[in-house]
Amino acid sequence: MKWYSLLALAAPSQAYLRFGCATLSIQRLDPVVEPGKIPSAHLHQIIGGNAFNASMNGDIGEKASCTTCSFSEDFSNYWTAVLYFKHRNGSYKRVPQYPNSLLGSLTGGMTVYYIQQDFSSNGKNKITAFKPGFRMTVGSPTTSKGSNPGLHYTCLQNINTRGAETSDFPKQPCPAGIMAIHHFPACWDGQNLDSPNHQDHMYSTTKGMFTNAGPCPSTHPVRMPQLAFETMWNTTMFNDKALWPADGSQPFVWSYDDSKGYGTHGDYMFGWKGDALQRAMDSTSLTGTSLKTQSVAQANKCSIKNTVTENVDGWLEKLPGM
Repeated sequence: MKWYSLLALAAPSQAYLRFGCATLSIQRLDPVVEPGKIPSAHLHQIIGGNAFNASMNGDIGEKASCTTCSFSEDFSNYWTAVLYFKHRNGSYKRVPQYPNSLLGSLTGGMTVYYIQQDFSSNGKNKITAFKPGFRMTVGSPTTSKGSNPGLHYTCLQNINTRGAETSDFPKQPCPAGIMAIHHFPACWDGQNLDSPNHQDHMYSTTKGMFTNAGPCPSTHPVRMPQLAFETMWNTTMFNDKALWPADGSQPFVWSYDDSKGYGTHGDYMFGWKGDALQRAMDSTSLTGTSLKTQSVAQANKCSIKNTVTENVDGWLEKLPGM
């Protein structure tokens, strides 16, 4: 089963990478928002290269020796918060992840997209790849309802369900789980690899739902790939409403204790080897990119030893760090 793709869109030289990455680690570290802090405030699920640690600087692509991603030259790291189920008795249990149906037997993880999107309306003829040392976030634990069209959920009727997105958690049990969707901004100021809040060096014109983003403004004129995550959370084992709160409200919370879902957020640290990502953005076919791939088994094998050791599974009296 093919677990990566580079698909051509309607316009010439527009395409996107879609590929899977297995889970690298689940622990309380956040080298973007809380660099050097051990442990970070809340739990994250992390994919990508094995250079991941509490303090990351420089060219990550030169520091990792393996990756959980299908493209073996992608040593970037990608992470989000972790989803928990809250029992009506007040205890918590981590919700497992499962891979997109296109991605084979990956261990958990996420689907990652790098999209060449709507650059023609921006007067551009090139997508500029991220640079070594680049990092960014999308969303925050304090995000309000509907403030970011790139942050959504889909109540999965089956593993291939798409569309019908909401900005908060689904209110009813979902037959095939919940998909969390994170679309990052794609307009860069052309100068800064980061900013104090990890967002101001970028500007979002995304409209969500993988629709064409708007043109970049003059303050952030450089069109970069539209990065997106899809995380499939297998909530099906918790679909018995007798376990849900007595008032019938939805029972899922992010690992920073958000029961609404508006505060979902994602982090990215660029780590592609050499010019691999730029080659992909310059091409409209997988063969034209010359990207190196690896097997699902190889991706699943890549791992790191956790810096923070604590119990994050089983029934917990409180969320890790809370």
